[in-house]
Amino acid sequence: MSTLFDQLKDKATTEDKSIVFPEGLDERILTAASQLSAAGILTPILIGDKGSIKQKAEAIGVDVSSCKIMDPNEFSEFDLMVETFVERRKGKATEEDARKMLLDANYFGTMLVYMNQADGLVSGATHSTADTVRPALQIIKTKEGIKKTSGVFVMVRDEEKYVFADCAINITPEAQDLAEIAVESAVTAKLFDVDPRIAMLSFSTKGSAKSAETEKVTEALEIAKEKNPSLVIDGEFQFDAAIVPSVAEKKAPDSVLNGDANTFIFPSLEAGNIGYKIAQRLGGFEAVGPVLQGLNKPVNDLSRGCSADDVFKLALITAAQA
Repeated sequence: MSTLFDQLKDKATTEDKSIVFPEGLDERILTAASQLSAAGILTPILIGDKGSIKQKAEAIGVDVSSCKIMDPNEFSEFDLMVETFVERRKGKATEEDARKMLLDANYFGTMLVYMNQADGLVSGATHSTADTVRPALQIIKTKEGIKKTSGVFVMVRDEEKYVFADCAINITPEAQDLAEIAVESAVTAKLFDVDPRIAMLSFSTKGSAKSAETEKVTEALEIAKEKNPSLVIDGEFQFDAAIVPSVAEKKAPDSVLNGDANTFIFPSLEAGNIGYKIAQRLGGFEAVGPVLQGLNKPVNDLSRGCSADDVFKLALITAAQA
């Protein structure tokens, strides 16, 4: 795990990125931001009242003098931000609406990213996932050809690294959604130095069972291949056929994966969430994430139970995505 984050730290340091933290008064955010700025890894942008943030940082004994602090109420380009927001929302928000909404730290921070005044955003220490993701979907939006964002976990145990998706966002993805998740998960895998070999998972291997659920996975496979013909991808697979060569030899002898998959696309959020937690709790893997993918610019969501170390690591991931 330390090797993984050392690699991400090196990437972030050489790129000179800035990451927005809307929850500028949270102790965990302040601690992580001070560490990131002191080490010269990236420039944290803390959102909130400058006096309050400095006072809180002093009270908990951290130095945020190398961080940027931005208060929506004192932002010199607020009028331009309002105008840009109204234009981006295409009639869904009036100027009056925009002035109110952009005083919200998550909306303000997301607009900084959209306006290229920051490279990414990390929130969720005190906000819900919806509060973090909603502004991103409304303002930054998904990449061309991608209709939905999705959430990936990178599962790490010693030298082993696997990518699990979607484990965080889409409850019942359709075939098109699964294909998009597969294509974007390949991009995320490379970010973590995983050469993606993608298995589309099911309770069936290569037609051993027939149902609407298995047919959805096989349809998703074909769509993913059309979207990116260079992908090393196959399905539908039971998990053992995707990762155990001896099982793959019996169940899918002609597959390009040969039981050596490292990127797994689950057929539903239920399956993905259960799967990553089993690997984490019984398999001894550390779960890094969720890392949100599919957006035009990176926005990532913390757990409200996160630690300062979690904030530090997710900021590194966000900078690497940028």
